[in-house]
Amino acid sequence: MYIAQAYKFKHDGWRYVVGTIIIFLIGWQLLGTIPLTLVSYLEAGSYPEFLIASESSFASLFPVKSNLYLLLILLTFIGGFIALIFVIKYIHKQTLTQLTTSRKKIDWGRFFFGFGLIATLSIGTTVLDFYSNPENYVVQFELIPFLIMLVIVVALIPIQTSFEEFFFRGYLMQGIGIAAKNKWVPLLITSVIFGGLHFFNPEVEKIGNIAMVYYIGTGFFLGIITLMDEGMEISLGFHAGTNLIIALLVTSDWTVFQTNSILLDLSEPGAGIEVVLPVFILYPILLAIMAWKYKWTGWREKLFGKISPPDELVTPKE
Repeated sequence: MYIAQAYKFKHDGWRYVVGTIIIFLIGWQLLGTIPLTLVSYLEAGSYPEFLIASESSFASLFPVKSNLYLLLILLTFIGGFIALIFVIKYIHKQTLTQLTTSRKKIDWGRFFFGFGLIATLSIGTTVLDFYSNPENYVVQFELIPFLIMLVIVVALIPIQTSFEEFFFRGYLMQGIGIAAKNKWVPLLITSVIFGGLHFFNPEVEKIGNIAMVYYIGTGFFLGIITLMDEGMEISLGFHAGTNLIIALLVTSDWTVFQTNSILLDLSEPGAGIEVVLPVFILYPILLAIMAWKYKWTGWREKLFGKISPPDELVTPKE
């Protein structure tokens, strides 16, 4: 029902093409980057320096772990989020709730379950590793920078992660699913695109292309959750919890999030089991926990089944 319910709204192919352009290019990549571009231009000493800095998303113009830069980067997602709301409301005549779930209303219990599950796991493993390998960490806690960063990430990271979920696991999942008339094609395409957009993250440069196994695998994991649960609530919470805890608890010199976190990880990243462990061991365990809690059944149908418009959901195309 999650993908098929999109038949209830304006679902012509051209609407999804135009909508994707508005959301991704105009909202996220154009309007969303205006504050970052303007501030970066003011920070640059000259126009050539500005152009050179643009190749690294202007990070070179700001101090390491700059709260201002963190704010500007996260603000880019507001442009995308506003564009997404505009598109689903005026182009598809759909509500945000109907993009989120097949249930009559958003199940916030599922959201907080996903958030709490990954938050507990992340904090627990970090604390365990901190006491097991103290030489790998430095406590860099500074009250004022941390509090400023806390306000920024609590306010904006949920917007960042929600935008990504609504766009990939919601908008594109439904649009591609209706076009393909099955579930595995949108799962595959959205997961690869989601992972591919992380290709230029500093983690990939540091670890190598094998890091893409983690990013694409995470896309599959979140997509499977969405299809099995007939809604995005768990994936929304899981994604928000992942990024929020990382930003607050631990950072390193080679990760995309350079924050005034409590801990600085000094260890060198591995390119072996550390990368594939979450995808092939941890994620299946988490899926089993979720399946047990929410009584998921019919895996083959929900992940590989065909999509057809139920009679009561069909509206004529225009």
